[in-house]
Amino acid sequence: MNRNLVLCTVLLATAGLLAAFSVTSKVPVTNAQGVFKEDGRGKDFSNEIRAIKEKVKERKCPVHPSSDAVRAMEGHFAIERAKRGGAILEATGGTINVYFHVINKGSGIANGDVSDSMINAQMRVLNDAFAPWGWSFILESVDRTTNATWYTAGYGSNAEREMKSALRQGSADDLNIYSLNPGGGLLGWATFPSSYKPQPEQDGVVVLFGSLPRGGEEPYDEGDTATHEVGHWMGLYHTFQGGCARNETRGGDLVADTSAESGPAFGCPVGRDSCPRLPGLDPVTNFMDYTDDSCMFQFSAGQDTRMDAQFTTYRLGN
Repeated sequence: MNRNLVLCTVLLATAGLLAAFSVTSKVPVTNAQGVFKEDGRGKDFSNEIRAIKEKVKERKCPVHPSSDAVRAMEGHFAIERAKRGGAILEATGGTINVYFHVINKGSGIANGDVSDSMINAQMRVLNDAFAPWGWSFILESVDRTTNATWYTAGYGSNAEREMKSALRQGSADDLNIYSLNPGGGLLGWATFPSSYKPQPEQDGVVVLFGSLPRGGEEPYDEGDTATHEVGHWMGLYHTFQGGCARNETRGGDLVADTSAESGPAFGCPVGRDSCPRLPGLDPVTNFMDYTDDSCMFQFSAGQDTRMDAQFTTYRLGN
């Protein structure tokens, strides 16, 4: 079909829909939360119209294991902790070397070739987030690879496996970060500490290049996608893992001081309480939720304890 004809058809359809909203309040609307309100004079469709006109961006991270997978990982964790016993001192912080791999499809930031200053800014963001809990990150090296296939590598894809197998450096306690453009709305993903031993070459964190500081992927361009994914790499689940359940057999993020949350939060809905029968408001400012970068700024003490235990069990000296 002629491209101009398609564009005209889409524009006419959108105009017709907007006109319908302006003429009558009986037009069906979506069930999106907070889209419309009753005020005695009909419905206010301004937010619905805005949703049609503007692209809606939401954080997407595929690191969300099933309840069965969580039980398996936690069972393995308990066994490994028991094996270790008191032979190794618990790591309560330390310095982590970072190998940064820039995957691009050509020169220039538009092609994923992020600048050294953006990488340095990303390192500062990581250090600011983890320093209160005793962890610091040192940039060991940066390498740049032009590869159109790796540049769009998806989660669990052959391209991801090939990329990591070729580029990964260091041992279990070294962090490898890959910046690229995976598509599918994904901002990034990571491997858990327990995944290192069976597949050491796949260990690491992948982030959308535009999520680095000043990367342009608003509202996720302040560097906290990497913070979120490194949280997974250190052993944390999402704050909404398991929904409102708060125990190991029924779900939850297995951290006692992060309040229960039925599902991910977007934007910055401070005061949201999606599990009203359980204590506490949703932890929307926690790095392991899905809120905007400007909204998330903290880990909890319980998360720090879990990160220490996971790092000691699976990464320290391995």
